[in-house]
Amino acid sequence: MLIDSHVNLHAPQFDDDREAVIARARTAGVGLMVNICDRVSNFAAVRAIADEPDIWCTVGCHPHEAKEDPDLPPGRLIELAADPRVVGIGECGLDFHYDLSPRDVQAKVFRAHVAAARESGLPLVVHSREADEVMGEILEAEFARGPFRLLMHCYTSGAELARRCAAMGAWFSVSGIATFKAAEDVRAVIEAMPADRIIVETDCPYLAPIPHRGRRNEPAYLPHVLAKLAEVRGWSLDEAERRTEDAFFALFDRIPRP
Repeated sequence: MLIDSHVNLHAPQFDDDREAVIARARTAGVGLMVNICDRVSNFAAVRAIADEPDIWCTVGCHPHEAKEDPDLPPGRLIELAADPRVVGIGECGLDFHYDLSPRDVQAKVFRAHVAAARESGLPLVVHSREADEVMGEILEAEFARGPFRLLMHCYTSGAELARRCAAMGAWFSVSGIATFKAAEDVRAVIEAMPADRIIVETDCPYLAPIPHRGRRNEPAYLPHVLAKLAEVRGWSLDEAERRTEDAFFALFDRIPRP
């Protein structure tokens, strides 16, 4: 089974043809998708798409949106995560590239998500961009307070942060960026990731893989990501599919394995 661990099917880019996009994903062999929450105020729209039997969802607040709810309590996330279709906490984290929310607010809201993941037992879906040192410090400090499971989504950060996260048992997801010609540094990190903790994603509608780069991304393009992962790791396509499926269900264990 192909599994797209990170989709944004509620995004307005899909408003005109959402059902067709989902149908194309299924035709391409994508048997399961996780629709990722970008902010708590949008959770109802995110959750509505997870009414499909092969689509699940998360609850959380992207660092871009942290300013919307700077005092977000862990309890609110835990309350929404009681919904059986919710399988993770996030997307959350730090984005120091765009700084669309103040950095101190990003960190505060991120820590609230960590607390919710720790208490709920659900995996934390982490976004990190140009924040390697602060991200590592926060994760290690929080992990010392009590363990939690984490996924470094669409991993494009450095090898040192990857090492620090792997020491905490993190999973890593590979996106279409791995196919980009200039992404040699990303592929070098992928080559060193723990083999049993790698999954794949599209992050659609963003980051379409080659040969679709520059277009709106969609889950049907996931086979290109899997093929590049297999190439980088020296796996056959069947092995890459099996390994990423095993890793996915080990992480998102609220989802019953078919």
